[in-house]
Amino acid sequence: MSKEKISYGELSDLNLKTLIVLSRTSQTVRKKEQRTIKEGGLTISQFAVLEMLYHKGDLKICEILEKTLATGGNMTVVIDNLAKEDLVKRCVDAKDRRVNLISITEKGRELIESIFPRHVENINEIFSVLTTEEKEALITLLKKLSGV
Repeated sequence: MSKEKISYGELSDLNLKTLIVLSRTSQTVRKKEQRTIKEGGLTISQFAVLEMLYHKGDLKICEILEKTLATGGNMTVVIDNLAKEDLVKRCVDAKDRRVNLISITEKGRELIESIFPRHVENINEIFSVLTTEEKEALITLLKKLSGV
């Protein structure tokens, strides 16, 4: 016995289909993107912290939290684990001695420099199915959808 497809109206059905396709695409892209990060021996959060420190310099934990959208407790564990591996270190902020800055170590710099080029190649491969115009249109549409 086949089940008849339930419709919520043409517009609602289209919106639901759009959400499903967007969610599945996001999940697929994220999985592919994470491959080179995991191959480099890092978790996604560890990679995000190292990449951020590498490109932006020393940061306060609250700045890292804000930029990575992680939770405070989880980020403390991530930073502790990176520090145990000598990939980052905590230093006192010269401007405010009550604040700790997180800084990438030489070992952390070498690791991110070895992983990041492969990460960029992987991202290039993921998006190679789109033309420049399609990428620009997608960016515009996604920004519109997110209200940015």
